[in-house]
Amino acid sequence: MRKPIHRLIAIHCLIAAFLLGVFLCAPQRTSAGSLSTSVVGMFPKQVGEFAYADLKSARKFPWFSQLRDQLLPSKFRQFEQFLVSAGVDPDSQVDELAWGGIVSKATGEQVVGIALGTFNPSSSEERFKQQKLPMFDIHGYHLYAFGGGASANDILFLFIDSNTAAFGHRSALEKLIDVRTGVSESLLTNDQLFPLINEANGSGIIWAVLDQNYAHLAMQQLIPQASQFPQAATIIARIKAMTIGVDADNGVDTHFQAVCNSPDDANLLAAALQAGLMYRRYQESQDHPDLAGALDQVRVSPSGDRLKVEAPVTQDQLLALIRTKAFASPM
Repeated sequence: MRKPIHRLIAIHCLIAAFLLGVFLCAPQRTSAGSLSTSVVGMFPKQVGEFAYADLKSARKFPWFSQLRDQLLPSKFRQFEQFLVSAGVDPDSQVDELAWGGIVSKATGEQVVGIALGTFNPSSSEERFKQQKLPMFDIHGYHLYAFGGGASANDILFLFIDSNTAAFGHRSALEKLIDVRTGVSESLLTNDQLFPLINEANGSGIIWAVLDQNYAHLAMQQLIPQASQFPQAATIIARIKAMTIGVDADNGVDTHFQAVCNSPDDANLLAAALQAGLMYRRYQESQDHPDLAGALDQVRVSPSGDRLKVEAPVTQDQLLALIRTKAFASPM
């Protein structure tokens, strides 16, 4: 399974800021994005990672387009072009985005998302037909394929109504349709993830919740040296979940909380993360002084069974990091 910070999908979303948050970590106060429970309830129960981006608010910031363009994977730039060719303008028509990851032994990792905005389904579908795009009819929903539609990695797209569109891998989209038709349970019935979604909802213009499996992968990236310390690796293996929030003003501020197995685990993991940050700062001090300076602002603190990490990144630091392509995606 690919690492979650490089796999988060969006039509035109702030993968950039989310990535920055996972790498740097911190919070501030701007208008926080809040997602309706009715939209959360459209997702299948099996979702193990759930994220939200308030694109309408994010577009106000001067660094948004630069950071997005540097990090958005090429595959999804192509998907964005596909939407434009169908008469959907992500810059003006997509206001909010929610997406989730589902992992199974049969299909691997699959992504499904909901775009909220203002659409013209009949006009767009007419363009799809004119372009002779592959179309699949599932329970009355018309799914249009980006690609042939036969590959497990192909992205498909459908309109639910004039304000809601869904996209993602076919098997994940079929699960979303099953929820809408009452065949399957929704994410609202996920006793582990939904309470954390309620907690994270409104915590930033971007926020995300990771279940145990995704949280382990994220922590391994945050503390890549943990494997060298058996005690830290054992604690990470016991982490139950993680929440992430990204806010913005003059810069980008992100905060995350790891839900640990116990207060003792949170205290020990905080010490390991502090050591990891010091080592990372030392590594970056010569080649990327702006990143090293940003890491100086990171604050790590245990609180009960939670490990909290916060760190502000100024606009000047952010723009300097963008110029050095410090966050460029390898995809």
